[in-house]
Amino acid sequence: MSAPARESTREPAVDAGLRPTLPELIALRQAGVQGRQARRGRYAVSGRAASSMRGRGMEYAESREYVAGDDARHIDWKLTARTDATHTKTFQTERERVTLVIADTSAALYFGTRVRFKSVQAARAGAVAAWSAMRDGDRLAALRGARQQPLVPPAGGTRGVLRVLDALVRWYAEPPADDAGLQLALERAARVLHPGARAVVLADPASALAVPAAVWSALSMHVEVQLILLVDRLETDPPHCLLPVATPAGRMRFDLVAEGVRQSWHEALVGPMETLLRQLPGRRVRVTPLASDQASDAWLGASAQGAY
Repeated sequence: MSAPARESTREPAVDAGLRPTLPELIALRQAGVQGRQARRGRYAVSGRAASSMRGRGMEYAESREYVAGDDARHIDWKLTARTDATHTKTFQTERERVTLVIADTSAALYFGTRVRFKSVQAARAGAVAAWSAMRDGDRLAALRGARQQPLVPPAGGTRGVLRVLDALVRWYAEPPADDAGLQLALERAARVLHPGARAVVLADPASALAVPAAVWSALSMHVEVQLILLVDRLETDPPHCLLPVATPAGRMRFDLVAEGVRQSWHEALVGPMETLLRQLPGRRVRVTPLASDQASDAWLGASAQGAY
């Protein structure tokens, strides 16, 4: 007589798709590593992979008094004018590039109708970015818009990635009470990042659109910026029906059959994404929408304006 089949004792993942977990973000390592279009060789870069050495491959170290033989192109004119003595800038070999994951934690992200919340997709996209950056030899850091929240400091290798993943799990578990907005995070990033660094911004379209254009320009002037817009299919492709919605004022229904209502819906929920796709690439910001039911690495290798 055969033994009775043993029932599984594993509890269902009740939070699946609602809150990110560290194991699921770690499991995205292969997506980040294999999703690249080109691989870096041991001694050189092949294909279109980005190099961690930017420009001269050097960064500013200090200024000192000019001596005969110094390159006149490196004269520090501002210090020379202040001191009435000619000074020249000195440089040192540029450190490994830093990839900074910037997380929007606005309440609009903690919502979703397909597969997972937008907040969970943000964490997953950030994890893919972190694993991908590790593969490129970058150091990893992360921050969000909070006045008292410290920056997750740059670190290389798996240690750096895990620090970022841990932060994403905590930040996207639920809307943080101390969220101060995406603009604060971007302004802080512009202050702490060295030229040649990379910033991967995870944001709701409305949050990104609320940031003044000058703030995006200030960040992208010396930093490579990738903006990933988290969207949901209900927002971008609403059904033709009477849609019941619970609001703080009570339950209401949207008549999504009426053309006027659909137009207002489009302007409110799709309009911000379309505006960002139209305007930010001209400010050297790569913009890629990512739906909550898409593969979390779908944004890798996107064109400058992305496709949706």
